[in-house]
Amino acid sequence: MPMSFMMGSVVGKRFYNQVPTRKADDGNGWTVMLDYRTLKTPSKRPLKLPTLGLAKAIAAEWEFQETDGIRPFMMPLMKLACTALERVPITRHKVIEFLINRFNQDLVFCRAPDDNELTSDIHERQVEKIDPLLDWMESEFGFKPVVYSSFFGGKHDEGLLKAVETLLKKTDECELAAIDAIAGAAHSLTNALGLFRGKLNIEEPIELIRLEEDFQVDKWGLVEGGHDVDIADLKVQIASAAVFLGLSRRV
Repeated sequence: MPMSFMMGSVVGKRFYNQVPTRKADDGNGWTVMLDYRTLKTPSKRPLKLPTLGLAKAIAAEWEFQETDGIRPFMMPLMKLACTALERVPITRHKVIEFLINRFNQDLVFCRAPDDNELTSDIHERQVEKIDPLLDWMESEFGFKPVVYSSFFGGKHDEGLLKAVETLLKKTDECELAAIDAIAGAAHSLTNALGLFRGKLNIEEPIELIRLEEDFQVDKWGLVEGGHDVDIADLKVQIASAAVFLGLSRRV
């Protein structure tokens, strides 16, 4: 589960003045500089980025830091870049295996019963909003996902699981890091794949994953300091991963 981007600790005072970007020493990729120092990952490796756009965006995160302290929780792109550079190459197989194992419990496949007056309205909203995404999944992968009402999830056709796994295996490190982050935040690999393939925009996964809760908010009202913080946190997690995905792609 991705950590919240809405809270965190200060790790030390700002020790730099300027945050320029430059071409990597080997000419392959871009780096961020903290004055004359090359920005490095937690394991002390130079943070080499695939595009100038991503390098400038991460530089902006460092430039935004206040003089009284550095706040890593306000640098989601930096976190994703470190994940892509250091974690994904080592754990790629496990990341993909985890995503596939959780696919049967994907939240967008969970359907409220339509034969209960307490849930029938939610069911109708799910059919309206989520079914187009399921239809897209069928056209994209050749198999229709199974919807379910059980807490234990459903079971999809092995062909669908294999098709999704094949797609994940073709991703590069930045793409897989972004997909994993979106799937974790949204409790839905389907939402992540929709964003990855351009079926969904940034706002749509947030709407789909919050259908039931927003239905209750509309009915009973929003709890300040609760629902609003959760929504803001979810938006940061999904939006930052989507932006990271877009900026990491070489045109």
